[in-house]
Amino acid sequence: MAHLTLDSGLRHELRIFGLLAAVFAAVYFLPVGQPRFDGAVTEALELTRWYAREHVVLCLLPAFWIAGAIAVFVSQASVMRYLGPTAPKPLAYGVGSVSGTILAVCSCTVLPLFSGIYRMGAGLGPATAFLYSGPAINVLAIVMTAKVLGVQLGLARAVGAIAFSVVIGLLMALIFRHEERQKAAAAVAVPVPEAGRPLAQTAAFFAVLVGILVFANWGAAAQETGFFAAVYSVKWVMTSTLGVVLALMLWRWFRLEPLRIATLAAATVITAVTLPGHPTWPFLVAVLGLAWLTAGREDEAGEWFNQAWGYTKQIVPLLLGGVLAAGFLLGRPGHEGMIPSAWISGLVGGNSIVANLFAAVSGAFMYFATLTEVPVVQGLVGSGMGPGPALALLLAGPALSLPSMLVLNSILGPKKTLTYISLVVVMAAFTGWTFGLLVN
Repeated sequence: MAHLTLDSGLRHELRIFGLLAAVFAAVYFLPVGQPRFDGAVTEALELTRWYAREHVVLCLLPAFWIAGAIAVFVSQASVMRYLGPTAPKPLAYGVGSVSGTILAVCSCTVLPLFSGIYRMGAGLGPATAFLYSGPAINVLAIVMTAKVLGVQLGLARAVGAIAFSVVIGLLMALIFRHEERQKAAAAVAVPVPEAGRPLAQTAAFFAVLVGILVFANWGAAAQETGFFAAVYSVKWVMTSTLGVVLALMLWRWFRLEPLRIATLAAATVITAVTLPGHPTWPFLVAVLGLAWLTAGREDEAGEWFNQAWGYTKQIVPLLLGGVLAAGFLLGRPGHEGMIPSAWISGLVGGNSIVANLFAAVSGAFMYFATLTEVPVVQGLVGSGMGPGPALALLLAGPALSLPSMLVLNSILGPKKTLTYISLVVVMAAFTGWTFGLLVN
């Protein structure tokens, strides 16, 4: 027995030694000074800084508050009724896909929202439809695709993305049907909640939160005229107006102290006046001030903060780590990481299965902010990328990224995450290949 214990202890120590030796070797042989490596490190830091400046404040922080609100103000029975495994499929998948379409966020911003509805009891299929539709079915991005890359590719992207959101959801529900049946059986035992806040108040509250998220992240249009350009010109006016409405809701419906709300409003206005042309800063003051208003309370407002903070702690470290890795490997759009862009453009010419699959896999690991996928694909098409691989990248890229994969693994587990990634990549590659055949 002593001999077995000694052997077990020795093996444990050897594993520690092996890990330390591997880390030492990796650091010892770092190719510091090599242009490719130094450039990749710079790209990793640049992409992470850009992500922190452009997406954490305006995208992620509002999304965390919405996810926290789902956990607190939306009853589990309501989620089960519309998105649960026992809900009628046309209703569940319709709500899942349409909800994601309205948000039109990037692959990372949709994650806390997906986590919120999934943990509240939404079926895997409808929740996955929501997960894909949010970043993939972006009306402005589809319009921009048609204008920049041609009507055929824009129409193919629109049809493919809409179909994907439903088909991938149905396939996920089918593959994991045994677990879904168990969830459906458990849903029967969910008690009907007591009447709380009026439905109209809850709906208005979420409409304001979603409106703030949408308008704050409304991207510039390709042309200076038209609906999208008109909305873009007043995006901060709309965001500020909705912020005032939210403040009134917090005062009247949530009974938060009016003096604290007025103090926060004054701080936000002062920041906006002091830093004109930098709307991110007053927006950050307002978001952090919301935490100041709600943290430590014993009522539903305090629970709202606790839920939002829980999502923040879980998701932010994984996202930033994933963005850092993606920048190191692939760089930013127009810049190179460790993997030369010439390798990618050289492998996506023509319309072979390999070219389409490589385009889908490459897109799945890249990080695309909203609309950035269009100029990237435009550059690759100019370098010889075929129309099929271009569509494959457009269908897989916005919906997935290395950061989102890491977070999804913490929410769904490795089995469901790998299945979802595989479905997106394979379907994008097959659709791209089929489109390439039709175009040729």
